[in-house]
Amino acid sequence: MVLKKIKGNKLFQGMAAGLIGTAVALAFFLPGWLERWEAKTWDWRVSTLAKPSNATDKIRVIMLDQSSLDWGKDENALSWPWPREVYGAVIDFCKRAGARSLAFDVLYTEHSKYGVSDDQAMADAMRAMPVVSAVFLSRNTGSQTSWPDFAPAPVFQINGLDDWISKAGYQSYAHASFPVPKIAAAVKVLANVQMRPDADSVYRRVTLLEIFDGKVMPTLGLANYLAAHPQTKMSIAPGKLTINDKTIPIDEKGQAILNFRGPTGTHKSYSAAAVIQSSLLLAEGEKPVIDTEEFKDAFVFFGFSAPGLFDLRPTPVSGVYPGVEVFATLLDNLLAGDFIKPTPLIITIALTLLLALLAGIFSSWATGIARSAFVYVAFLILPVALCFAVYRWGFWLPMLVQETAVAVTLVSAGLIYYTTEGRQKTYIKNAFKQYLSPDVIEELIAHPERLKLGGERKTLSVFFSDLEGFTSLSEGLDPETLTNLLNTYLSAMTDIIHEEGGTVDKYEGDAIIAFWNAPLEQPDHATRCVRAALKCQEKLAQMRPDFYKSLNKNLNMRIGINTGQAVVGNMGSKSRFDYTMIGDAVNLASRLEGINKQFGTYTLISQATKEQMANAFPTREISRVEVVGRKEPVVIYEPMLPEEITAEKQNILDKFNHALKLFYEGNFKQAKNLFAEIAAKDAAARAYVLKCEELITQPPTNWQGVWVVTQK
Repeated sequence: MVLKKIKGNKLFQGMAAGLIGTAVALAFFLPGWLERWEAKTWDWRVSTLAKPSNATDKIRVIMLDQSSLDWGKDENALSWPWPREVYGAVIDFCKRAGARSLAFDVLYTEHSKYGVSDDQAMADAMRAMPVVSAVFLSRNTGSQTSWPDFAPAPVFQINGLDDWISKAGYQSYAHASFPVPKIAAAVKVLANVQMRPDADSVYRRVTLLEIFDGKVMPTLGLANYLAAHPQTKMSIAPGKLTINDKTIPIDEKGQAILNFRGPTGTHKSYSAAAVIQSSLLLAEGEKPVIDTEEFKDAFVFFGFSAPGLFDLRPTPVSGVYPGVEVFATLLDNLLAGDFIKPTPLIITIALTLLLALLAGIFSSWATGIARSAFVYVAFLILPVALCFAVYRWGFWLPMLVQETAVAVTLVSAGLIYYTTEGRQKTYIKNAFKQYLSPDVIEELIAHPERLKLGGERKTLSVFFSDLEGFTSLSEGLDPETLTNLLNTYLSAMTDIIHEEGGTVDKYEGDAIIAFWNAPLEQPDHATRCVRAALKCQEKLAQMRPDFYKSLNKNLNMRIGINTGQAVVGNMGSKSRFDYTMIGDAVNLASRLEGINKQFGTYTLISQATKEQMANAFPTREISRVEVVGRKEPVVIYEPMLPEEITAEKQNILDKFNHALKLFYEGNFKQAKNLFAEIAAKDAAARAYVLKCEELITQPPTNWQGVWVVTQK
């Protein structure tokens, strides 16, 4: 009745645990306390799943890397900063190659140290194609507080901008650092290159538009697109920026979450030195270092990757990511139309609640350690799998709030379980642990319906043990001493059997009957059974000196093991029954325990057990025996621990095997002589010496090599 009542409450308990988990998780999530750690889980997703898009190959990046700086210094005696006419060679190459546009992630806010003519040379080159130049916006410092007359005003319009600014509460920038007048006047678009990292200083977002002096200034990645498409139509509204037919999800600050394509170099990049050399070679009519087809119809960015130029930033895909590649990623996202979309808060909360409730319900239904562990692991993995899958669909779904909700739910469910149903199960375990293996107890707790009559046919490994000469020994002991001895002995042996996953069927005085592979499947049941037998013999050897003190006699144990089909289950009457086994395989194990007397051995296993356990333990063949109640002979073996096989022991085993072969062949005299050589150190060999003498005296007819055992 108690178990039924508990089952009836499981749904309620699971849902209660789910609600607790959800409440705790949201209490941490809504105030933003999980944001820093959530960002790390996002970086994990990005670095794992980032991959190029169909637009990635439309973008090229020219890097002023360390090798370019070295080339300029060593080959052309150029010190940093370079003359601006060098950048003119970059522009000329892009024009000759047929690039759509070129954006410089370089601030030209100071006049060239090489003179006015150097600024003019670069300005003249810029007029030859759509070029974007950088402006740095700031709220505190900058050379300009209003849009300068020498800089071209933006020509594009954004519908809904004023309404969006008023609703979003956007604050414009008060200061700006523009390029020098000659360069500013020559470019197609002026772009903002100021980026704001997240709270942990990692760059995951980019603001597409900023406002300075009432005018819109696009970020460098968007400006590169606008330079190539001057007729672009744009509109903005809360949560989205529309550029032609592409809608970009943005927050109230105008920021979009970038969909990174991979580590540095995902967008094809070229050394500035190689581009400049190619430009000079083209001007002389020679073959360039870089094929111009590589840049045809491409959007080109120019930026720094040399460490000394200080434009390396931490991103989800790399701790040292060139700033210019952040802008290239933005343009890539725009062309592909796959900026990451934030998951609406209501959906996040709903998913968190759903996962927590499911985790609570499933954990309350799961019974047993294995099932509970599976539920726990599955639900702890589920938020991770879900968030990774949703990333593939282009959404940032918070992971930690779900993970927190599930973890708290599972802990809460465990606490609820142990304060209700767990106490009842503890009672059952304590009541039966002396008689049944822990696995059987778990099965009975999980499936109380098994407490009824019935059985099933299974392959079992059966264990029979008995103490040598215990009947006569016990007659000389008082009841208290006898009881203490038995309890000590049986407890030690039972602990080993349970450790190996066995079920103790029953005790018959000093005898122990146990089996493996029921009620739970154990593919290695034969190995477990034999290992238990060897460990029991080893344990008894350790206990023997103490027993000798009270008995004045050594205590030895005989064990017989067989593997085969048997019927196992609850058998008896409706009012009293045991979980036990019956069958011929069981009887044979009992016979093998007794056959030890014939050979002076203490552990024997059948051929079926040996085959089932493969080569888990070394064995030696003892005999082919015909036992009472069976027509077919049985090959029996003595198992051993590997450490028992010393050089001396191996010599005895080799001679025994040779002698046994002679015995099987009917060559009893030679077999006897060989057995006699080792009889002093081997009990089985002594038994064979006597058997050979008997067969020599009374030669058998139709000899088949079988030792007929006439006693049970």
